[in-house]
Amino acid sequence: MSRRSCYLDHYQSQIIVEYFSICTMKRLASSFTGPQSPKRARIGSPASDDSGETPRANWPAKKEEIEAARRFILERSDPKPHSELFARLLILSSATAKTRTLIVPDKDVDGLASGSILQQTLVLLGLPSSLITTHLVQRGNNIHDPSERTAMTKLSPSYVFVLDQGSRRSLPVVDIPNHRALIIDHHQAAEHEFPSGSQHVTACNSPPIAISSLLTYLICHPLHPAIEEQCAWLAVIGTHGDLGTNFKWQPPFPDMGHVLKRYTRKRLNDAVSLINAPRRTAAFNVSAAWEALTQATGPADLLANKALLAARAEVNAEVERCTHVPPRFSSDGCVAVLRMKSKAQVHPVIATRWAGHLRSNRLEVVMAANEGYLEGKVNFSCRVAKCARERSGGRGEVNIIELLNGIVKTAEDPSLRERLGESFARGHKEASGGVVPTKEFEEMMALMEVGAGSRKKRDPVTPEKKKENTITNYFLKKGSK
Repeated sequence: MSRRSCYLDHYQSQIIVEYFSICTMKRLASSFTGPQSPKRARIGSPASDDSGETPRANWPAKKEEIEAARRFILERSDPKPHSELFARLLILSSATAKTRTLIVPDKDVDGLASGSILQQTLVLLGLPSSLITTHLVQRGNNIHDPSERTAMTKLSPSYVFVLDQGSRRSLPVVDIPNHRALIIDHHQAAEHEFPSGSQHVTACNSPPIAISSLLTYLICHPLHPAIEEQCAWLAVIGTHGDLGTNFKWQPPFPDMGHVLKRYTRKRLNDAVSLINAPRRTAAFNVSAAWEALTQATGPADLLANKALLAARAEVNAEVERCTHVPPRFSSDGCVAVLRMKSKAQVHPVIATRWAGHLRSNRLEVVMAANEGYLEGKVNFSCRVAKCARERSGGRGEVNIIELLNGIVKTAEDPSLRERLGESFARGHKEASGGVVPTKEFEEMMALMEVGAGSRKKRDPVTPEKKKENTITNYFLKKGSK
């Protein structure tokens, strides 16, 4: 028997003992909660708040969803979860089942970090890496597109993990009977907006929202003692990629101080920009980022990667070319629109940049619209303006998804929302956007009266009233005084 098998048997035995102990306590109707240490939680563990109490029960996601996710990672069978310990036992059992597993991460640093954390967890738990396959969605597509579904089905997975892809109500992830699919996500989604037959764990209803890589890390962390050492830095760069490079790790988020001290915030943030770069290039070389991330043992490995450095230089040059376009405002002044044409995915970067600098008493949202990324479509990204956050006192009162849908509802043609498609107003309340047909995008611009708010109203000047400023007129005026 291998050392890993011996370890797994020992670890499973410990969990079984603890599980039955908890079951016994439950039968005795005992739900004792002991006093908590006022100290910050150790690295990788959910932190306590200032009162010393345990974190909220449904953070980073609903407890039952996290239990189901751990169970899913671990076992083919589907017994009802009774506790997190029971879920961990099932995850361990599933990892030793030796069946083909497919990981489908999103293309950004949050999605790719989620995929790397999950892949390392499965390998640590005994699943051979030869049974783990990764599918990277092609440029302009999503996992629900028929071509992507066909490509994933051809890989014949028994288990499918979809990470940070957003979600919607759809057909099963793959067209394979009896497959198991788990969605781990943090984007806004209603309870019914998930693929048919899938299980899910989402952080969108458990503020403050933990993004997908952190959620994946917290699900996997208890399953093996090496996960913290190998994957904590991945959770940090994924979080910084979505929540900002100056993100403060305060409760209920785990204390990642040791990670920041070990690798430094600067190196971790440099790794964020490097992993995000390939998917923004015109070549959309996401595989380069995935390969670099899964082979890295820390951010230093990424900082020396020539392919990532070249991609970042290309993206920086394109951002500089496109970022100086002047904004045009909606008639009510609430939305600033910047339009550009680029084969690179620079619009999210430009929206974020302008949102931090553009100021107006009425401005709420900055929209960057790219007409050159996909033929016949407009890819646009929206961000809440910094000045709007300041006016609300940081309470997050601006909801971009509601704002976009509200604009469309004012259309005289009720078919506009349907024609905009399923990729309209997706993402987060404070960071949304879409991929829509050009014609429908122009209809939306017309509804917003973009440009009207920035034009000064002038009285029409008739030819009879118009006077020329000539030397003769100048001296005539001087003489009349």
